[in-house]
Amino acid sequence: MPALRSSNLASAEYDPEEEELVIKFRSGQSYAYEGVDQVTYDDLLTASSAGEYFNRWIKGRFTERKVPS
Repeated sequence: MPALRSSNLASAEYDPEEEELVIKFRSGQSYAYEGVDQVTYDDLLTASSAGEYFNRWIKGRFTERKVPS
């Protein structure tokens, strides 16, 4: 999982076939987001603040589910 530049997000993993993004938070919890396209994932990785990008472009826009630890 690539590390992210964020005080809240630790890392992200993306499955392009399933269009599923899994984000691990620094709290230790992980969430999967369904229907995320490759461009959104790439932009998250290159954002100057992954947390700001996540809050603006991912959170609340995609179906979310908690991933067991």
